[in-house]
This record gives sequence, structure tokens and C-alpha cells, in this order.
Amino acid sequence: MIRVQNQDRDAFAILVGRHLEAIHAFNYRFLRNAEDAADVAQEAFLRVWNKAGTYRAGRVKFSTWLHRIARNLCIDLHRRRTHTEELDSGVPDENGLRPDQAPAGQRLAAALARELAALPERQRTALMLCHSQGMSNRDAAAVLGVSVDALESLLARGRRTLRVALRDYR
Repeated sequence: MIRVQNQDRDAFAILVGRHLEAIHAFNYRFLRNAEDAADVAQEAFLRVWNKAGTYRAGRVKFSTWLHRIARNLCIDLHRRRTHTEELDSGVPDENGLRPDQAPAGQRLAAALARELAALPERQRTALMLCHSQGMSNRDAAAVLGVSVDALESLLARGRRTLRVALRDYR
């Protein structure tokens, strides 16, 4: 990152290569739209390049700093949307099945995605960072700007809400 702060394009390309896939996956889990996830990933790396001078090595890991940038961009995009897309239970999927006719695993995955999306943003982000992105509680807390205890509380509340919402799928 020190080389990027000195406008080294090769170093920037290395950072993008190392972190693009993880940031895109994080954005996709947050936004549930591949094009939006790619756009936010591109904007996040553009901000890394343009704001490289604000990064302070030793205070926070680069990946944590990058996830915080991506999270903020995802929140901004989500707020700008004027409407949400609703799933139409009468529309068949590519196999000709309506959502209520899909195999149990697919119904559970759809229900999990729906319930995750319904969680408060900080609970959803905490779960995604720790479970999907594999971050430690300490790093996830840094992305969210909370203490580790507060992160653990967010995780517990999110898990509890999901457990109740998905109890019929056991």
C-alpha cells in the first residue's frame, strides 16, 4: 500500500488482483445483484487509488480498510434505490418450477437470503464479514467501527433472528 500511496500502478494492480474477488463476493452478498456488486467493487478500488494517502499502515489491515470502503458504498447504493424488487411466487424458474415447488435446499437458501436481507444492516454486515468473508471478530469490528463486544452482540442478535425466522426449515 505504501507503493500505491506513491502512485505505483503496478502495486495497485497487485492489490486489485489480491482483493477483487473477496470484495466482489462481499458486495454481492450485501446487494444481491452481480452488476451492482461489480460496480461497487470498481468504485471501492477507485477510492483506494484516490484516497491512498489517508490509509495508515499499522492502524488497520488493508483488507479491513477496503471492506469498510465497500460497505459504505453498498449502504449508499442501497439508500439510493427507490424501490425493491419483490419475488413473484407465480413466476417459474429456469427449470419450470415456481419457488414453492423448488427442492427444500433451494427454498431454504432463498429463505435465508430473504431473511438476511431483512436484518438490520449492521447485523447483516457482521454476519457476512464473519461467516461469509471469514474475518476475525476483531477485523469485522474494525470494519463496522464498533468494539468486539458490540460485534459479538450484533452476531448473536442476527443469529437469533435467523434461527427464529428459519425454524420451519429444520
